[in-house]
Amino acid sequence: MRYQNVRLRAFGYELPPRVLSSAEIETRLTPVYERLKLPPGRLELMSGIRERRLWTPHTRPSAAAAAAGRKAIAAAGVAPADLECLIFASVSRDMLEPATAAFVHRELGLPPRCLIFDISNACLGFLDGMVMLANMLELGQMQTGLIVAGETAEDLIESTLAALLANRTLTRKSIKSSFASLTIGSGAVALVMERTPAAADRRLVGGTFLANTAHNDLCQGGVTDNGHRETASTLMATDSEELLLRGIETAETAWRNFLAELGWQTESIDAFFCHQVGSAHARQLLTTLNLDPRKNFETLPYLGNVGSVSAPITMAIGLEQGILRPGQRAALLGIGSGINCMMLGIEW
Repeated sequence: MRYQNVRLRAFGYELPPRVLSSAEIETRLTPVYERLKLPPGRLELMSGIRERRLWTPHTRPSAAAAAAGRKAIAAAGVAPADLECLIFASVSRDMLEPATAAFVHRELGLPPRCLIFDISNACLGFLDGMVMLANMLELGQMQTGLIVAGETAEDLIESTLAALLANRTLTRKSIKSSFASLTIGSGAVALVMERTPAAADRRLVGGTFLANTAHNDLCQGGVTDNGHRETASTLMATDSEELLLRGIETAETAWRNFLAELGWQTESIDAFFCHQVGSAHARQLLTTLNLDPRKNFETLPYLGNVGSVSAPITMAIGLEQGILRPGQRAALLGIGSGINCMMLGIEW
């Protein structure tokens, strides 16, 4: 994938108001920890996540996404009436039908001629949305579009805690598949992209993608109701160790393809904004790809794993803090369950 005319105009993001620390999660799991003789502090030690954010009760993904979208539109200085495409790209959705994009479209007051749809690919949804919009912009099919994502982790965390506390057969080994569910956080992010012929700055240069679906069983989740809708819950099972191994393996191949496609050298990239899963994953990724840790901007300790929001909100916060300056290069690196990998290059 190569682009000449696609420009990232402005990001916007929204952080949930509630803070849930790893220590608080462990306090709620005290009976489980005591029975299995697990040491306090284990969750933060293993994940590198000190805390994560949560929305107020009953916040819909569309509401979170719209809040971020409103900020992106304001930062871009465009009128909502000028937006020609809206892509909603979260794992979380309001409902199966209609598309969550329909609720965001209405909330933001976007025009009827605005193309709207949902796109979903686990934690890579937002980056996939960037590619879909970029393709339309590059072809000249439209001038300006918006990508939004709003992840809501509340139900997954609460359902996981309830399941762990109720399961008297848990062992140190069997609890591992639920560990990743406790690293998830909520958040929202949005990005306005535009067509600018021969874009000179903030340009999406291109990227590569790679699917390794032989390992699509390593992280699976969904709503479980056991025939009782009133007690439906969201649960996820993850083989974290194998997922890390296979994810890094996939990323290594994708990284070589990325550098070849863009004609870049690792040393010429000034900043990395990665999908953040945990500290062990980050260390292994940087080591395997031979990336300078000082160039990797992190939000993991205080946001946790925010699904599709993770990499783009990390870039948005990094930009706000001056991590990337005009004329510098950045790489957005995404790895999602499936396994899928997407890497995008940007010249700021």
